[in-house]
Amino acid sequence: MSPLLHLVWAGFAGIGLGLFYFGGLWLTIRALPTNRRPMLLIAGSYIGRTAVVLAGFYFVMGGRGERILACLVGFMLVRFVLVSRLRPERLPDVSRVKEVV
Repeated sequence: MSPLLHLVWAGFAGIGLGLFYFGGLWLTIRALPTNRRPMLLIAGSYIGRTAVVLAGFYFVMGGRGERILACLVGFMLVRFVLVSRLRPERLPDVSRVKEVV
């Protein structure tokens, strides 16, 4: 397999790992209001998501630094896309409104 193809594969693997990590984070946050033990949910989700992503990075890397960078680029691309898509609507800036008493 060519080195360029390895980098493309690593980038797509990073996208998959990013979807897993940030999708899991989103699901965890949505489950918090109804959970009886929110700290256990947060800690368990964090440890599980981080372990899977670190193992994925290690597997994709295969001892090559450029592969882990391509994987990280894909991972961060997912983060930027999801943050821009799932961001709540902004509230109006009330600091500019004069107080009427």
